[in-house]
Amino acid sequence: MSGTLYGVGVGPGDPDLITLKAHKVLQTAPVLAYPAPEVGESLARRIAAPHIPEGRREIIIRMPLDPKRFPDRTAYDKGAAEIAQALRGGQDVAVLCEGDPFFYGSFMYLFNRLTDEFPVQVVPGISSLLACACAARTPLVARNEVLSILPAPMAAEDLRARLSRTDAAAIIKLGRHAPKVFDVLRDLDLLDRAHYVAHATMPEQQVERLSNINPDEVPYFAMILVRKEGVGI
Repeated sequence: MSGTLYGVGVGPGDPDLITLKAHKVLQTAPVLAYPAPEVGESLARRIAAPHIPEGRREIIIRMPLDPKRFPDRTAYDKGAAEIAQALRGGQDVAVLCEGDPFFYGSFMYLFNRLTDEFPVQVVPGISSLLACACAARTPLVARNEVLSILPAPMAAEDLRARLSRTDAAAIIKLGRHAPKVFDVLRDLDLLDRAHYVAHATMPEQQVERLSNINPDEVPYFAMILVRKEGVGI
C-alpha cells in the first residue's frame, strides 16, 4: 500500500496561524517536502519549524530565482520523483506550502504530477490575502462588491482595465513589478485609496498607506489592497 501525499498550508508567516489539522499531519508524516530557493532557507519550512518533530526526512525542492524559468518543470519533475519513491515505499509525505496550497501555491505542480498514482489530501491554510486584510485593518469587500485578485506581473494595460472594472482588488507578487503597479494606480487616482502590507504576520511586517512607500524598495512578499472611492459598508 502506498503512502498518502498531503498538501499542507502552513499559513502566511506566523507559526501560531497554522491549523490544527496541519499540525496533526506534521506530527505524523515521516517525510516532509518543500520548495526553497537555489541558495538559502525555505519560507514554508521556517514557518512550520516550531511544529516539526525531530528525525523527519526532508526533501528540498530547489527552485531557480529567475522568474523566466518559473515554474521550473525540471525541479518539480525531480521533486515529484523523489516524493513518489517515498510514497511507493508506504511513507506519507507532507508538502509544506506557505499560505494555502491551492491559492497560487507551488503544491499544485506536484499535485498534477502525482495525483493520478497516489492518494492525496489537501489541508487548507490561511492565505496571505486574508492575513494582509487583517494586518491593514481593512475589509476586503462587503455586500455585493466584487473582489479581483491581480498578479503584478500582468501587463500594465491589463491591470488598468481590470482595476477600472472592479470594486476592490488585491495586487500580489509585487517585487520588481511595483513601479508599474504604482503608475497604474496613480493614473486611476487610486494611490491614496490603497493599503500596502509586506511580510504579513511575520516579525518584519510592514503596513502603510501606499502613498508612503518607495516602489523601488518593495519585496516579492508584499500586497496592495484597494477599495474604490464611494464603495462603503
